[in-house]
Order: sequence, then structure tokens, then C-alpha cells
Amino acid sequence: MKLLKPLGLLLSLAMAASAPALAQNFPSKPVTLMVPYPAGGLSDLIARKVNVALAAELKQPVIIENLGGAGGAIAAQKVLNAPADGYYLFQGSPNELILAPLAMKAVKHKPDDFRLIQRMAMAPMAIVASKNFPANNPQEMVAEIIKRSKAGKPVNYASVGIGSFYHLLGEEMAKKLGAQMLHVPYKGGGPILQDLLGGQIDLFITPYGAPHVAMAKEGKTKFIGALSPQPQRLIPEVPSVDQAKELKGFHYTIGSGYYVKKGTPEPIVEALHRALTKTMFDADFRNTMTAMGQEVGDALRLDQTDQVYADEVKLYQGIAKSIQLEAQ
Repeated sequence: MKLLKPLGLLLSLAMAASAPALAQNFPSKPVTLMVPYPAGGLSDLIARKVNVALAAELKQPVIIENLGGAGGAIAAQKVLNAPADGYYLFQGSPNELILAPLAMKAVKHKPDDFRLIQRMAMAPMAIVASKNFPANNPQEMVAEIIKRSKAGKPVNYASVGIGSFYHLLGEEMAKKLGAQMLHVPYKGGGPILQDLLGGQIDLFITPYGAPHVAMAKEGKTKFIGALSPQPQRLIPEVPSVDQAKELKGFHYTIGSGYYVKKGTPEPIVEALHRALTKTMFDADFRNTMTAMGQEVGDALRLDQTDQVYADEVKLYQGIAKSIQLEAQ
């Protein structure tokens, strides 16, 4: 037993001595960027801009892997099943890491299984509708939802999965209106847009970008209301949801963050943080994010990321509790 403490000390010293080598040698092979939704959605578009600039910083290819399903939890679990060595980077949000475990009994991961490295962009949000939906502004939408609820033919709305942020917002909106709405879960934003264009979906509460704006301008879809108190940069003509008194204060944004499996060695975390932070200041990345309607915020220091993530966990768990979300 007396040998255990010296042995443990030697192991600790050996690990500490190898830490600089880990940082110096990382990465020595391609890094995989896991996107928890199918190709074609907003998350995928962001990833396909980040990976170019990030690869230049890391001096290794950054390969995108799209894996949808279970509100992003399938992709999250695949990252957790891989070694904690920094070669699997997860592009995530509160949807997959905080809300999915609250909504689905089959999801076994917890928010603290991941560590936030950097938050790259914040997305404005709006309510998008099928071109055939009879409402054109927040007041008309509220009236239509209430009318169809009373008739037993509820308005439907899409989300990227049960327990996703967009699912919760739909439930919260229905609660505010005292009306029934029908939730239709999908594996990602790309398939939702296809059905929105086809008229199978009435509403989608979602982050949006330039492709969504282009579709609305072409008359293929339409924006009903912005989830902010003021007009938004890409859709200045779209009214705030505050225009409907029942939805006053229904304001939300959501961010795209980059995470690793908890337990990833600190030198590797630091190397990824440096590379991601430099990526945020890449001119092409920033110009593309701006054109897409994303807001590139202030870069977080590594000593800030844990608190930012903890605050998000508290906020989103509070929203889930407010609508009495139960795991299914």
C-alpha cells in the first residue's frame, strides 16, 4: 500500500510532462467536425464555412460528418463513444446537449459530459410559414391558431426533434395562446424546408439565414414574425412578434458552439480554443456569417466558457420546466 502514493505521483508527473508534447503534436491527423443534422440545414451551412478556416489554423483537414436523429442525440453519443482526444469536435447547441436528455428517456448523456470550447455565432430567430398559410403577420397568425384549435384542426409546426428548442418554443407559444398546436418532429432543418415548401408544414420557429430569406423573397415561403423586439437585419420589413399582444416578449436567439468530450486533455483543449478563436476572426468566415444573418459575437476566453455553458444549462432547463416537459 505504501507504494501506491509514490506510484500515483510518478504517473501524475509523467502525464504533466507529456502535456506539452500533446499540444505540440495535436493534431497529427484529420479532425472530424460532427454536425448533428442532415446536410442542407443552417447548422450544416455554418459547419461548411467553419471547417475551411479551422483546417487552415490546425494545418490538418477538418472533415464534416452529418448524423441526424433523436434531436441530435445520436451524433452526440457517437462523439462520447470516441476517445477524449480532441479529434471529434461537436458543433452543438442547447438542443442536443441540454434539452434532448430531458425530452427522451433513451438519451443517456448529460450536459456535463461535454465541454464548451468556443461559441462561434448567435442566430436570430423568426417564425416562417408555408406560402399557403392564411396569416401574414403575428396578429393574423394568433387568430388562425386559435380558430383552428377551437375547430379541432390545430395548426402544425415543425421542429428538429422532440425536446429541441424549437419544439419547446412551439409548446410555449401554444401555452401563451391557450390553444392546441400539432408538433411534427424531423431529423433536421433541410427536410423541414422541403415540407414547408410543399405545404405539409404550417409553421417553423427557427434560426434563419440568407437561404430562408431568398425563398421568402421568391414567394416560396413567408416570414410571419421576428422573435426580437426590433426589426432584424436580414428581414427589416418583418414585424416583431410583439405586434400580437399575446406574444409580447417572446424573444429568443440560439448559438452555435463547439464542444469536446469532457476529459479531453487541457493542452488539446487549449489548442482547439486557439484555433477556433482565430477562425472567428477569419474575414471570409465573418463575411459569410454576416451574409447568412448570423451574428459573430465576442470571442470567449477559455476561462469563461465553463460559466457560459453552465448559465445556458440553467436557462434551458428552466424553459423545459416551465412547459412541464416530460421525457418520452
